[in-house]
Amino acid sequence: MTDYKNIRGKKVKFLTSDLDNAQGEGQIFYSDTDKEYKTAVASSAWSAGSNMSTGQSGVAGCGIQTAGLSCGGHDGTTANVTTQEYNGSGWATSGNMVAARSSKGATGTQTAAISMGGEPPSSFVTNCETYDGSSWTEGPNMNTARGMLSALGTSTAGLIAGGFNNTAHLNESEEYDGSSWAEGNNLNTARRQLGGAGIQTAGLAFGGFYPPEQYTGITEAYDGSSWTEVGDMNTGRHKVTGDGLQTAALAFGGINPTATQGATETYNGTSWTEGPDLATARADLGGAGTSTTALAFGGDPGLSATEEFNITAMTVTAAAWAAGTSINTARYASNAAGPKTAGLYWGGQTPSATQALVEEYNGTSWTEVNNMPSGTYASASFGIQTAAVSAGGAPPTSGNLNSSYEYDGTNWTSGNNINTARRYLSGFGILTAGVIAGGFIPPASGATENYDGTNWTTAPNSLNTARDRSSATGTNTAGLFCAGTPGDNNSEEWNGTAWTAGNNMIFGAQDRACAGSQTDALFFGDSPPSANSEGYDGTNFSTRPSMGTARGIFYTGGTPNASTTGTWAGGGFTNTSVANVEEFTGDTGALNLKTITDS
Repeated sequence: MTDYKNIRGKKVKFLTSDLDNAQGEGQIFYSDTDKEYKTAVASSAWSAGSNMSTGQSGVAGCGIQTAGLSCGGHDGTTANVTTQEYNGSGWATSGNMVAARSSKGATGTQTAAISMGGEPPSSFVTNCETYDGSSWTEGPNMNTARGMLSALGTSTAGLIAGGFNNTAHLNESEEYDGSSWAEGNNLNTARRQLGGAGIQTAGLAFGGFYPPEQYTGITEAYDGSSWTEVGDMNTGRHKVTGDGLQTAALAFGGINPTATQGATETYNGTSWTEGPDLATARADLGGAGTSTTALAFGGDPGLSATEEFNITAMTVTAAAWAAGTSINTARYASNAAGPKTAGLYWGGQTPSATQALVEEYNGTSWTEVNNMPSGTYASASFGIQTAAVSAGGAPPTSGNLNSSYEYDGTNWTSGNNINTARRYLSGFGILTAGVIAGGFIPPASGATENYDGTNWTTAPNSLNTARDRSSATGTNTAGLFCAGTPGDNNSEEWNGTAWTAGNNMIFGAQDRACAGSQTDALFFGDSPPSANSEGYDGTNFSTRPSMGTARGIFYTGGTPNASTTGTWAGGGFTNTSVANVEEFTGDTGALNLKTITDS
């Protein structure tokens, strides 16, 4: 006779440790460690993403969660041409639109999009632009001038509906075939500032506003020919945004007479169901993605906040800065090395003196250890807590230093002199294979020197742009050198022999800290003090979560290839020297496990 388990299913898995990834969704297993039956359950939630480089209201968006596109919008008063792209971690600026507009529509992907209509800013237009992933081009005009419309579909099969044209609320819809617009059948309810989802032959339009003071939840479905009213949203609102398909849509944000909304609803082709609210209630925002992996960004009043929506068995914890233990002595223009579990912090300035103080960090507390031979600030630094190098800088009086020092985890000893005395220079690498570059003599220097643990050798190739107060990280054969005085934003990469120009940073900056590698770096802070952060993936820079404290004239530690796990920011300057420390942790995920009980 066939076993019951072969007829009805599989055995329950017996595991000594819990499942730990999304493949465990829906599985039932017995945890021998906890002596319990468990299962992995999917849930929906919004989590924080990296801020936009500039806040936007009335912004249009399209694409997917890991490749989103934001275009146009306004800063509260003035329409703009700004384009930003999201890579799943942060935002980077791209080619400007042809014309400044807000309250327009957009649909397609990050590399093939169309944007139409809008207000630039006194009257609505028929203009349409197409995007190829780097630049915008004027496309064929719509038939009816409008803004505040619903847009959906693709860049070659788009659909728009509703909107406003300065004098009337519209019910007209138009279809786009990649070369021209054609009139479609009308919505049943004329309205503006409505959301949309789906494709040209299976679209969905929902929410919106029509006079007098009607904030509606009316939803209409389009079959490629006509619009049909279906189930209303639970919360009527306008300035709402949506993503997904006609049978699996997501609506979020908006405003009605009661309040600005954070409400999120999912649509299954028949009815709307309440979901988790946005962390930041907002209206007139941008969106991208699907009903299970979406992106919300911008919104009134000129917000830069970004949130990611996921329905998954994984509990996602977004990247963030968190408070650490403060250093014992507040100071700026100091130097640092090592990861957040084994950090080293030395030298610097206080309002009263140049410091020789040295502190070590174990991830929990700071301990004062043996001082440097003499006080210094604005030096180059590299290495780890037990093998660090400090080179150049400025002494307590005036001028520049050519001295270098090595730290072995207990004591500092004098090393050989660098070849070019300077201050506000930068360094990267390890004790036996380090590089220093840039600095101020005056004037600004581009000189590059290699260190082998004993001697300093001037490299034949200097920086392409001489500068000081820059940021640097990486190894002696794969280094990264960025920004500096006078507020430039260019980057250069070092291959062990020569410098090559890289792409520009988002924020022109100086006196910022950094950590990581040539292909995974994190930069943060600025002078004047700023909380801005941005990451580098080996090609492009994009935004990252901001620090809690805006600061500049500070430096940090970080292990190579660990910008998301080993980074910390300590001390620095606001309107005075500070002591607080922040630690950065990248995105993490854990399986959402539930214990099965008999109650």
